[in-house]
Amino acid sequence: MKKGQIFEGIIDRVDFPNKGIVYVSEEERHVTVKNGIPGQKVRFVINKFKRGNAEGRLLEVLEKSSLETRDPVCSIFPACGGCMYQTMSYPEQMKMKEDQIRRIMDEAVKGTYVFEGVKASPKEFGYRNKMEFSFGDEYKDGPLSLGLHKKGSTYDVLTAADCRLVHEDMNKILVCVLEYFRRRNVSYYKKMQHVGYLRHLLLRRGDTTGEILVNLVTTTQEEHDLFPLVEQLLSLELEGKIVGILHILNDSLSDVVKSDETRILYGQDYFYEKLLGLKFKITPFSFFQPNSKGAEVLYETVREYIGDIRDMTVFDLFSGTGTISQVLAPVAKQVIGVEIVEEAVYAAKENAERNGLSNCKFIAGDVFQVLDNIEEKPDVIVLDPPRDGIHPKALPKILDYGVERIVYISCKMTSLARDLEMMQMRGYRVEKMCAVDQFCETVHVETVCLLGKRKPDTMVKIGIDMEDYRRIRDEGKAE
Repeated sequence: MKKGQIFEGIIDRVDFPNKGIVYVSEEERHVTVKNGIPGQKVRFVINKFKRGNAEGRLLEVLEKSSLETRDPVCSIFPACGGCMYQTMSYPEQMKMKEDQIRRIMDEAVKGTYVFEGVKASPKEFGYRNKMEFSFGDEYKDGPLSLGLHKKGSTYDVLTAADCRLVHEDMNKILVCVLEYFRRRNVSYYKKMQHVGYLRHLLLRRGDTTGEILVNLVTTTQEEHDLFPLVEQLLSLELEGKIVGILHILNDSLSDVVKSDETRILYGQDYFYEKLLGLKFKITPFSFFQPNSKGAEVLYETVREYIGDIRDMTVFDLFSGTGTISQVLAPVAKQVIGVEIVEEAVYAAKENAERNGLSNCKFIAGDVFQVLDNIEEKPDVIVLDPPRDGIHPKALPKILDYGVERIVYISCKMTSLARDLEMMQMRGYRVEKMCAVDQFCETVHVETVCLLGKRKPDTMVKIGIDMEDYRRIRDEGKAE
């Protein structure tokens, strides 16, 4: 098997996040081919070898899978890599994600544990309350486009005028903005040359409130009159209501949505959303679960897993806008949230006050540094880290508290599997686990894991050497 060789085969299964496994009979080995569905017959070219394993690039789907029982629901499928599995039935999507989790976790978890399956999102389509669209062109020197990157490309942008992951209000706003700048022949920012004006359109919409925040992100390289655009946006017939239109200036060389300066063109720079009877104020860059109805399922699961916390202090680490903290606060003695994004911490404090919760405290800073300065000691800990998991220097500090229960929420199951290795070596056992499908049609899923403290004399029974345990414990304290 060499680079450039072309093969045909059937995708046997798809491993997380979207790695199709194709067995090449004459080679008696498998090739990883991304962006496929189990059961598809595909043609692919070998494009690289990684750690001795072959990886192929999908060239063509020769035969559909028997799992593809639905027609595509948007005009840019399958060129757009946003929703890979929209032609599969929703139950089959959840079954595939469950199989992916079990393959990873059955290997990562020491001893037995209970896996409680995948919980469905209450809404399969139109569930996203946040979307970042990019300006660009669909092909070199083509007309201006606004939408999502073409699968496998960091440059080509497909106009997502009928995206089914978002509410129809967002699609109407996208089309309005795109037509406005097309008519005026306004340039988009070219990442390699670092020239141009239009960068991103960030849309946020409360699923329960219908409040919409429109954020236009540009460079400062050009000046354009945006108030006619504001008037056009406000005249759109929407189910919800635009409460704020912002012009965000960003001259960063990197392709990230951030603000050097924010100008309010209309209304306010926040919107409200409601979860489980609580009201949350959300700003442009503060983290909030992107599926509001799915988040309710997720947080109810966390509340169930954490158990009785009366008269207990809870640490909510990587707390974002404090949603988990405030869901737990009514049944806890005290909840302390730690979050590195200051804007999110400010919003969390406001939200707690608005919801009449006086037993929440939120601290801005890196978990690794903040834990040294917190006087209180937790009785239980909730972890909801970013996609890459917990920093290896922060995890030992968290485990040093020795709490009886930890609930870990992960949006990337491979990061959870990696962190479980140290957590189990430090005396914790996985008691139960489930997933909440917050990202229907896509490769992603949230995993919720309950860990309990194991007594040291039982650790030998699951194959953990006590000397290793003490060494790792002491290394963690030394950090």
